[in-house]
Amino acid sequence: MISNRVAAAMRSRGIHYGWLVAGVTFLTMLTMSAALGLPGAMLLPLAHEFGWTTQQVSSALAIRFALYGLLGPFAAVLMERWGLRTVMCLGLALVGGAMALVTFTSQLWQLFLLWSLMLGLGTGLTALVLGAVVATRWFAARRGLVVGLLTASAATGQLAFLPLAAWMIEHWGWRSAVWPVVAASVLFGLIAFLLVRDRPSDLGLRPYGESPEEGAKNQAAKATAPAMTMNFATPFKVLAEASRSGTFWVLAATFFICGLSTNGLIQTHFISLCSDFGLGPVPAASVLAMMGAFDFVGTVASGWLSDRYDSRKLLFWYYGLRGLSLIWLPHSGFTLVGLGLFAMFYGLDWIATVPPTVKLTGAAFGPQKAGMVFGWVFAAHQLGAATAAWGGGLSRTVMASYTPALYVAGGACLVAALLALAVRRSVPVKVQAASA
Repeated sequence: MISNRVAAAMRSRGIHYGWLVAGVTFLTMLTMSAALGLPGAMLLPLAHEFGWTTQQVSSALAIRFALYGLLGPFAAVLMERWGLRTVMCLGLALVGGAMALVTFTSQLWQLFLLWSLMLGLGTGLTALVLGAVVATRWFAARRGLVVGLLTASAATGQLAFLPLAAWMIEHWGWRSAVWPVVAASVLFGLIAFLLVRDRPSDLGLRPYGESPEEGAKNQAAKATAPAMTMNFATPFKVLAEASRSGTFWVLAATFFICGLSTNGLIQTHFISLCSDFGLGPVPAASVLAMMGAFDFVGTVASGWLSDRYDSRKLLFWYYGLRGLSLIWLPHSGFTLVGLGLFAMFYGLDWIATVPPTVKLTGAAFGPQKAGMVFGWVFAAHQLGAATAAWGGGLSRTVMASYTPALYVAGGACLVAALLALAVRRSVPVKVQAASA
């Protein structure tokens, strides 16, 4: 296979193949996040062309967010059964198909079928759980940095693509903006099919940074660990066990608020919000791109910091600053300076919360079940996003303003900052292995 030849060439140059797998994963997650962010730029054009209300369109986007999150724990099962490559290619195919077919839509039920169901399922297969699985399988060292990089792609793709999309919508119509995502889905699906392997052992490698002694120790631990049957009942069994821990509920609650205050509200409604203050789609999308740039720096830095400092205190600062920035946004005047300050403070911790949350999940539940438990924590994140996507549309439709939604999200972030400090330092919770 081509992956064997590429791995041999990289090994001769002292480069671990895990970095290539992480790179392909980065591009896949970037494409998925661009597909998630794109509908936010189309909210107003769709409403104007078909006569749908903001609440109707945002309801379709809310279901997409919910499916995106709820599929996470089951995506971990599929990755275990089918492998990383198959899951990544399937997800890219669903997203590319949903984006291509939406250009022919004319009824609201079609939008729900394509952007709620197909897009939700496709992106859910390659949600943040994919990044956590890749980092865990392929890296023994620099795992926090890898999680930070892959997480940054999830937010950066959502935001960085929007200025181009807004420009294309303004000049060529909303249908033109879907084709770059379709092309990227096809291209990166082909790359993933050719290069991605499930585990380092498939290529005769150890995870990056793992010494022979550590490898032997880990193999011995796996040999003595109770066997776990991975099936579609496993996520529910893991949830039942994890839900007995107060730490799980604190992490789920803070991540619910994280989704409520990021992609559910700002990603979905920011362009529409700016239009209420006389700012056009392209300038508004450019502010989102600025957030994406700051987010990339902030999330990668957060991965580095989470390897060195107390994750609970990091989350306290991340949620606190985000909450203050959201409360301040309606009073920014929507000037260049005001929005620039918002983009900086808000963008730096857009998804900077993920690396500390992943680390706290691993510390509380152990490496064997950390990915699946984090999948449920991430499901809470996306339920929060769905709530904000629907609630923001309701606020604008009923009250003709997004300000109440911004105040609610900002206040919730301040609550999350205090909740983060409630996570206790503890030994891993013993989550029982699923029986056959």
